[in-house]
Amino acid sequence: MSRELSELYRSLAADADARDLGLPDVLRHQADRRARFRAAGSTLAVGLVVVGVVIGAQVITPPPASVPAPAGTPMPSVSPSPSATGGSPSPSVPPTTPGRSPGTTSSGVPGTQQPRTPTSIPDRAFFPLAPANQTGIAPQFRDEAVLPNLCGADIGGEAIVHRRTRILTYKLPQTPKGYVPDGSYAHSITIYRAGRADDVLKELRQAVRDCPEQKRPGDSSMRSRQRLLPDSGFGDESVLFEMRSAGQDVNGDPTGVEDVRLVRAIRVGDVVTILWEQGWENTSSKRAQVDADSLRAVAAIRSWLG
Repeated sequence: MSRELSELYRSLAADADARDLGLPDVLRHQADRRARFRAAGSTLAVGLVVVGVVIGAQVITPPPASVPAPAGTPMPSVSPSPSATGGSPSPSVPPTTPGRSPGTTSSGVPGTQQPRTPTSIPDRAFFPLAPANQTGIAPQFRDEAVLPNLCGADIGGEAIVHRRTRILTYKLPQTPKGYVPDGSYAHSITIYRAGRADDVLKELRQAVRDCPEQKRPGDSSMRSRQRLLPDSGFGDESVLFEMRSAGQDVNGDPTGVEDVRLVRAIRVGDVVTILWEQGWENTSSKRAQVDADSLRAVAAIRSWLG
């Protein structure tokens, strides 16, 4: 060994003898303390990570859809939103009338509609006489009264839409051709405002009841008596009444028999037709003839109205 190397070893040994390396227990205590510091640091780091995750979740998570309102607080109404296709919200279903299906009209037949009220009256709405009753005299359309005077009653005048009147003469089947007619009608057809025709017939019935007797028109010395007669089977409804007065001949002298005039009003929807039998040279009305012509009048009106 060289001299320099030996001196180096001696220097290191002297330096080690001068230092205090400490007791073994002290050394172990210091090592344990350093280990605890490292564990605590790791735990703190993990805790910070967990807190960060929790705070982040609270920030990102949306609030609940609704919060129950305190008891007694009124809830606001919510309007329906449009459908996803962009259309309007579905409307609520309206209530139906008890005993009537949806789409059913007042006639009671599903899917049908009431006929519209006409506004004009064609010639074809008037009935033709049966061949056995024709006199060869053409009917004449005139602006004539459609009802006899009934103590001045005004019946349905404000509800008229349109009216036409004609004068029609007839003969009985047994009357030979070439003889004078057996009677005549003031035959009218009137369109009333929707829903008013039935009121007109009610007013007519009441007018006859309120006028049981009056002076005969055109002759203040004569009086006529009015009364309702039972009637059915014509149109939707009908009113039949008679007017009776003392008969007179062409010279104005009493005949000793009563002159009877029959008047029938028939309603078909909003249309009313009236046959006022006025006779011919003081003849009286024949109920069978008036009935037959009334049926023909209803058939013509129904054909016109369709």
